[in-house]
Amino acid sequence: MSLKCGIVGLPNVGKSTLFNCLSNAKAQSANFPFCTIEPNVGTISVPDSRLPILEGLAKPERVVPTTMEIVDIAGLVKGASKGEGLGNQFLANIRETDAIIHVLRCFDDGNIIHVDGSVNPIRDKEIIDIELQLKDLESIEKRIASLARTLKSGDKEIVKENELAIQIKASLEQGKSVRTLDFDEKEWEIIKKFQLITSKPVLYLCNVDEGSVKSGNKYVDQVKEAVKSEDAEVLVIGAKIEADITELETYEERQLFLDELGLEEPGVNRLIRSAYHLLTLQTYFTVGVKEVRAWTIKNGMTAPQAAGVIHTDFEKGFIRAEVMKYNDYVTLGSENAVKEAGKFKVEGKEYVVEDGDIMHFRFNV
Repeated sequence: MSLKCGIVGLPNVGKSTLFNCLSNAKAQSANFPFCTIEPNVGTISVPDSRLPILEGLAKPERVVPTTMEIVDIAGLVKGASKGEGLGNQFLANIRETDAIIHVLRCFDDGNIIHVDGSVNPIRDKEIIDIELQLKDLESIEKRIASLARTLKSGDKEIVKENELAIQIKASLEQGKSVRTLDFDEKEWEIIKKFQLITSKPVLYLCNVDEGSVKSGNKYVDQVKEAVKSEDAEVLVIGAKIEADITELETYEERQLFLDELGLEEPGVNRLIRSAYHLLTLQTYFTVGVKEVRAWTIKNGMTAPQAAGVIHTDFEKGFIRAEVMKYNDYVTLGSENAVKEAGKFKVEGKEYVVEDGDIMHFRFNV
């Protein structure tokens, strides 16, 4: 599943530092704007506490976690929608992602310059929001002009598309992002065709200093208040601390460092899991002596679609899926025990896969 999360924000808010921690790819990280010009793409493993438990029970030759892609997009500046600061290129890179991680600087540090001279995460958020909304307004105006040429045909789909486009244009002119608007499922399906940047789901990431990692600070409180109507998650992370953690060589050293900070796990683990859910992804497992593997699917996928993630032939020739629930397998300890308890299920083409299902597919090509 090639779904991507894009990391966006103003220059010098900690995006590239964070990206390096996530992917261990060494994107440049320097104290000046436009350090990142080409987007860096990292494929990262998704932490899943269920995998070590399945490994302990099945004792496979190898364990393969699921992965997702994170894209570090260069810092946007005021006027990006008009091409300022290489803006057009950056906005095109955002358009190609499926969800947005919006990094906001929530720490004071005189040694790290702020592109607007002072720390104010709400102003920073609004700058990015306005630039993305202006770009969407440009896109939707072009769409309305294009629809006008075929509107006279009276085609119901074109009429509906035009109505939605006009509604969106009015909302964007009022400074509202598309994702905050109230449309039904069928309308959202039509809106997806517009490929609007502000229709993408967003996660706000407050980059804080070491003293604020556990309980936040005044800037974090301001962000939470500003986005409470958006139904968006706000995560607190210290990019500098995360960078320090990745420099430590052993698991024991990292754990000791986390204990000193009063943290249970690195912040990037929480971020990766949140980004995974932001993309409406879930995981199923295949378990055997050769391999325990996590597979990524979209929420709501049926058994044949899930099988197709392994190989297209599995979907084409799908016969049935044999399914165990993760909790049943872990509680009872083996596949045989699950069968004896009557909890081993055989499912057909209509079965909707649930997060954590352990599956084996029968197919014929």
